[in-house]
Amino acid sequence: MLKLDKRTWFGLVLVMVVVGMVLAVAGCGGDEGTDTTLAGGKPVDGGTFNVYINEPAFIDPVNLQESEGTQVGNQLFDSLAKFDYKTGALQKAAAESWEANADATVWTFKLKDAKFHDGTKVTAADFKYAWERICNPANESEISYHLSAVKGYDAMQDGSATELEGVKALDDETLEVTLSYSFGDFEFVVGHPALAPVPKAAVEADPVAFSAKPIGNGPFMMAEPWAHDQYIKVLKFADYYGDEPHADGVNFQILTDEDTAFLEFQAGNLDFTSIPSGQVEAVKAQYGVSDDGLEVAPAKQALTGVESAIYYVLINNKNEILSNVALRQALSLAVNRQAIADSVYEGVREPATGIVPGGIAGYLDNQWAYSRYDVEAAKAKLVEAGYPNGEGLPEIILSFNSGSGHEDVMAVIQADLAAIGVTAVFDGLEWAQYLDKLQAADYMMGRLGWIADYPIIDNFLYPLFTEGGDNMSFYNDPAVAQALMDARATVDTDARIAKYQAIEKTIGEAAPVIPIVKYRHHHVGSDRVRGLVYSPQGLLNLETAWIAVAAE
Repeated sequence: MLKLDKRTWFGLVLVMVVVGMVLAVAGCGGDEGTDTTLAGGKPVDGGTFNVYINEPAFIDPVNLQESEGTQVGNQLFDSLAKFDYKTGALQKAAAESWEANADATVWTFKLKDAKFHDGTKVTAADFKYAWERICNPANESEISYHLSAVKGYDAMQDGSATELEGVKALDDETLEVTLSYSFGDFEFVVGHPALAPVPKAAVEADPVAFSAKPIGNGPFMMAEPWAHDQYIKVLKFADYYGDEPHADGVNFQILTDEDTAFLEFQAGNLDFTSIPSGQVEAVKAQYGVSDDGLEVAPAKQALTGVESAIYYVLINNKNEILSNVALRQALSLAVNRQAIADSVYEGVREPATGIVPGGIAGYLDNQWAYSRYDVEAAKAKLVEAGYPNGEGLPEIILSFNSGSGHEDVMAVIQADLAAIGVTAVFDGLEWAQYLDKLQAADYMMGRLGWIADYPIIDNFLYPLFTEGGDNMSFYNDPAVAQALMDARATVDTDARIAKYQAIEKTIGEAAPVIPIVKYRHHHVGSDRVRGLVYSPQGLLNLETAWIAVAAE
């Protein structure tokens, strides 16, 4: 999904932890999870977590996509599968087991015995209804792409069908999903929190009320309707089918900026927050640094671990000037990513040497040949492109969404381009204007971020480099598109990953975008929390963490 730096919205790294993905093969259905008591001793029941978020866009699964809403939705809803908060390994959630046929076109899920927060039974029909609700154009969901592989998806999108032909509730406990093509990674797709079941009767009785107080099947339930721009309060669900949460509830405190949130944290009013710009080193010194960058422990409270996210500069491949491959390669070689990581992000970002970040199974460093800093090579590529020392090259317009710190990144890039003779000027816009410009291909160079929907390479290649709404560089190589479909159809996990790795390298040769930095956490937890993990996908394990001092 698209990611904006914290932390603004739309849709929104391997150093301290080497993430070993335990990929479930068809039929094994994942594992049950990991022990959360390693850093904090015996769990204690009681108390309420206080967590900072910005105002979400949605907390209803029908449009669950950006980081704030997904954080809440992850506590309210369980999809068929889920991901280990540290390793990203596939695990069972609402499904007891699953299996695929030989070519991974038909997937059969057996459900656990579970209830919604209103006490009604969760059935396979509830999953079918929820998925069709997402795919129904009338609901204007921006996340239906998760289900694009399902047979009948296109017919629902164009209005010629009202249901997903490929989704069948064989009985209350059995969901059968038929795909339009082989997709070996589909079991990861169904781990996205948005693909959880919803109760049809409650949704259709009052859709507006449901969006403010969703009824889910997760470990926590809404305590009251969402108080917009104030808070979202959830309580543990006593009839949860899994292990009951240790905490009594979570107060998601909605604040407008991380500076205010950090002051609240220092006052003891928050248990988890992001660290404001310019304060990372001071916070690390005061609170100590987590051993693995992901889990909070006493005196080891600052998190700087891996995020499965990438910050990249868009290049409009449709632009007459920038359709020149050698020019794009020159621009990429000119950018000093290390300087951006150090000067702009205080070392909590890393130079990106490819489009796939750490925390993803099959991640390899140095995949893109031109995603490195080499001024002389950049100048040579300018000559090859027909613009020696930048002569004859029109000025490059650097567009970005203003007010989110991107000016500092663009300033470094502007100076780097000037060093090889390329003049660049700024075009800062409000987010809505900026997005319109990107989607209309009415720009030269821009910026975006992308965080994994699910921890697989496909999620960084297929959406960004095949025809579709998220491909805002407008890169189009039919051979690459076909190779991606072939990779999706490969059932063997190791063989599939190897194909994706080769495809990433091929895309990099064309330099369709400029990978800039890989994200890392810049967060801190209070000394009263135990077993609290902030995953590479930006989700908290509030359902298994606990509070050592349960006083409110």
